[in-house]
Amino acid sequence: MLKMNKLYVWVLTLAGLLSGPSCLGSERTKLDNSTVKRLDLTRFMGKWYEIARYDHHFEKGMSHVTAEYTLLPDGKIQVINRGLKGDKPKDIKGKVRQPNPAEYPGRLEVSFFLWFYSDYYILELGGDYQYAVIGSSSDKYLWILCRKPQMDKQELEAILANLRKRGYDLSRLVYVNQDSE
Repeated sequence: MLKMNKLYVWVLTLAGLLSGPSCLGSERTKLDNSTVKRLDLTRFMGKWYEIARYDHHFEKGMSHVTAEYTLLPDGKIQVINRGLKGDKPKDIKGKVRQPNPAEYPGRLEVSFFLWFYSDYYILELGGDYQYAVIGSSSDKYLWILCRKPQMDKQELEAILANLRKRGYDLSRLVYVNQDSE
């Protein structure tokens, strides 16, 4: 019986943590995390350079971060994230799926561990697929990606202005070092 009670408390605690600030009565600005209405997955494939991100434990202290998407012959999508932590190369391979392409083409899901998938929302795409803004269903994740290691300043400023209008906290952004070594 004691084991069952401990399990019950653990499950409730985990559920509370996963539900985030909403269970704490937090008053936040309404976040607009609407996604792109059209997505050509073939054009999205390839290498993206991380220009800026919200910092999180799995990328903390990393520079020269890239994500490379590959459409596999079986129709599945593979992603390989690479970067440097200090001077040590790090990489991780994951999988991407598009659960509802007809209704929500910009709502993808990504997994780097077993069957645990996280939201991967394409919020904005450059008309020529030269940049992408990625978020999720919450305000915890945000990435600005570009096909080149450096992004045009005017283009970046326009993206930041859009993110501000959407309710994102730009003070949380970490700009990623992509300078050549």
